[in-house]
Amino acid sequence: MERASRYADLVLPRSRQRIAVIGAGPAGLTAAYLLAKAGQEVTVLEADPKYVGGISRTVVYRGYRFDIGGHRFFSKSEQVEDLWKEILPNDFLERPRSSRIYYDGKYFTYPLKPIEALLNLGPLEAAACVASYAKARMKPHPHPDNFEDWVVNQFGQRLYRIFFKTYTEKVWGMSCREISADWAQQRIKGLSLSGAILNALGAGAKPGKGGAVVKTLIDHYRYPRLGPGMMWEACAERITGFGGSLRLGRKMTEMKPSGDSVLVRHRGSEGDEQELQVDHVISSAPLGKLGQALCPRLSDASLGAARALKYRDFLIVVLIAEDLGRFTDNWVYIQDSGVRVGRVQNFKSWSPDMVPVPNMGAYGCEYFCHAGDDLWNRSDQELVDLARSELDSICLLPAHTVKDACVVRQKKAYPVYDADYARHVTTVRHELEERYPWLQVVGRNGMHKYNNQDHSMMTAMLAVENILNDERRYDLWKVNQDAEYHEQEVTEANRGGRAVPRRVSG
Repeated sequence: MERASRYADLVLPRSRQRIAVIGAGPAGLTAAYLLAKAGQEVTVLEADPKYVGGISRTVVYRGYRFDIGGHRFFSKSEQVEDLWKEILPNDFLERPRSSRIYYDGKYFTYPLKPIEALLNLGPLEAAACVASYAKARMKPHPHPDNFEDWVVNQFGQRLYRIFFKTYTEKVWGMSCREISADWAQQRIKGLSLSGAILNALGAGAKPGKGGAVVKTLIDHYRYPRLGPGMMWEACAERITGFGGSLRLGRKMTEMKPSGDSVLVRHRGSEGDEQELQVDHVISSAPLGKLGQALCPRLSDASLGAARALKYRDFLIVVLIAEDLGRFTDNWVYIQDSGVRVGRVQNFKSWSPDMVPVPNMGAYGCEYFCHAGDDLWNRSDQELVDLARSELDSICLLPAHTVKDACVVRQKKAYPVYDADYARHVTTVRHELEERYPWLQVVGRNGMHKYNNQDHSMMTAMLAVENILNDERRYDLWKVNQDAEYHEQEVTEANRGGRAVPRRVSG
């Protein structure tokens, strides 16, 4: 496909079309921007009454800005890169990557530097790790069908326990023995202890099968000066500048054919109902929510499949504290089962403009949970007390330096790939394609695919192509179909996307 900058020059359909876009995340806003730019009549419906960007938004609290997690801007797609530059041409920062792992009271550079890691572990533990690695290589598990067995085969039992087990189980809320080996193979693709040590010693990477070379993790990335929300707020402004409509605080409640068009009903925060008559719908709403709104209704099998799709929820506690200069990383992974925090972001390190006071910092403590569990249901003050205590206990941030705090809860942050998810998605997808030709689904929750924002944007770009060309030329489900570790440099031999863990089947 050609670059995104050529969208304004596409041959338009025979008549100006009306399109409803459900959701103002990266996928929805990308679709609306390109359609509005091409002269189409676009209305975006977004349930959030204040923010655009979905989980890529930037929240503002008393002048402090922070992400829902952290969102680096890099893509293998020239179309996506071009679009980012087009929307936000002058406000990207080039940032050096700086991240560490916390384990057993020590900090390890990540990506791991094997010599540093072995020295930090001490001579006895280092020797035990090397022996464990040698044992695993000499006598690997013959059928590594789960995450634990696959990683142990690659690194040995001790390094698996130190650097992989705890964080993975915090994120996904399940044992590593329940997670498919596919997740490990895709996320840790091409890495080995021996190869990493050779590379650290300057021996360089060796070509693999077919001449492919394992690339190192990226050490720089781009980032909007005021956070990822800056990108999507600028995109929203451009949509309205092109004549599109952006309706915040509006929840889509029903979609059904009406003559030669489609009727979309939506409700405001005060309960007022309104209607849109459109020709097409692009939806980034979760499949379960979408299925409940469609009329004529989905079959019982598809409704059941949509309801069965699961998510991992997320909350972030942002501690505003004195900047003592001891925490300069972009983020730190917490590989310690003694605390519940999984990762800590330093937003000042992402961009100094995220913090309005020079001698202060904003530190995002990420907790992975399920909506309604004991962590989710704690009061904001209880969560602040927990985060402050935990960062103090791992010597990352002294409790007495914390001056203020903010809590944000995010439902449906991560689509879960359990043993049945693919079957459920296929059931819903096939019925959507067969019975609702005016509808296309895009984005992370719209397709129940753990996409990066650039992958989500690409699904939207192809949906726009389908509308502007007046035919279903592109299969959106093929975007990010082949999984590979998302931070590796792409080669023609390994071009692909990203996956998330699923439970071991059987």
